Amino acid sequence: MHRRPYIDAARGLAVLLMIEAHTLDAWTRASARHGVAFRNATILGGFAAPMFLWLAGVAVVLAAGRAEERGGGRAAAVDAVCRRGLEIFVLAFLFRLQAFIVSPGGPAVTLFRVDILNVMGPAIALAAVLWGSVETNRARVWLFAASAALTAMVTPMVRVAAWVDALPTWLQWYVRPSGDYTTFTLFPWMGFVLAGGAVGALIASARDLATEMRAQAGLGAMGALLVGVGFVTAARPSIYVSSSFWTSSPTWFAIRLGVMMIALAAMFLVIRNPQSAIRTDWLARMGRSSLFVYWIHVELVYGYASWLWRGRLPLWGTVLAMALFSYAIYRAIDVRDVVVRRLRRYREPDLQLTTT
Repeated sequence: MHRRPYIDAARGLAVLLMIEAHTLDAWTRASARHGVAFRNATILGGFAAPMFLWLAGVAVVLAAGRAEERGGGRAAAVDAVCRRGLEIFVLAFLFRLQAFIVSPGGPAVTLFRVDILNVMGPAIALAAVLWGSVETNRARVWLFAASAALTAMVTPMVRVAAWVDALPTWLQWYVRPSGDYTTFTLFPWMGFVLAGGAVGALIASARDLATEMRAQAGLGAMGALLVGVGFVTAARPSIYVSSSFWTSSPTWFAIRLGVMMIALAAMFLVIRNPQSAIRTDWLARMGRSSLFVYWIHVELVYGYASWLWRGRLPLWGTVLAMALFSYAIYRAIDVRDVVVRRLRRYREPDLQLTTT
């Protein structure tokens, strides 16, 4: 029960969507960006980021629960997860530094651009604190759900709030979009981590397969309800003075959250079904290597490695190139694993020599 392959597989799906979104953006020529197919592919790829953040929230609660069960106590579990959030936050700057060195020419200020890791790290730390502030999984479900809903609901107001202007410029980038300096902001994106925390608390309360199956059925039903409510409210006049459906609207937040809940429940059914003919082990492996894939693929997609075909492919050509690139990335995981195993063997002492 500690390792849930369907969560790894869901993260692997997010990896593929991430590759699709980036290759579509970087390699498709301008004349192919106006059709319905390109629009739908863009919307599909847009699920990658919220899915990563949401699954990170699920993992926070499960990891904290395991740490507490191992005897460290609740405070130690919170500390461990907060440290992980800090590590991810630091990695965000290391990733930008790598891009700055490998693809020189950009301004130095891009080192401080707010990307998904800049948001994920603090959001994980916040989720850990919320997890530790209550004692039961039932209370955590409600606390995380309320926090996620509040984050989504206040986002349109935060975007136009005057108090944001009083913040230091670099901190404003974390709160409100600022051109090329903010790919992601805390509002609403940290809400997906908090919503994942609610799902993680629900899953953590399942101590056997039957209970987890009922939990997943409930998640799927709740996801369908969120999608329905999101579309209904999106068709009505907005309650906000300024709000954009595709960026700051709580309705789009609810729709994406509902779709991801349905997808996770479906992944659970596929993997747990003994008669299923669908193999997902490769997808789970991609999910377990998501940070590695993220780290290497962005520079390959947007950097000098692909300059020959950047912005020059028709849509069908981008789809074909994306498939080949995804396969190459999967094989890169093989290479990484071989290197890691050899390094471990090199660092381990020779037991035979030490015992003679």
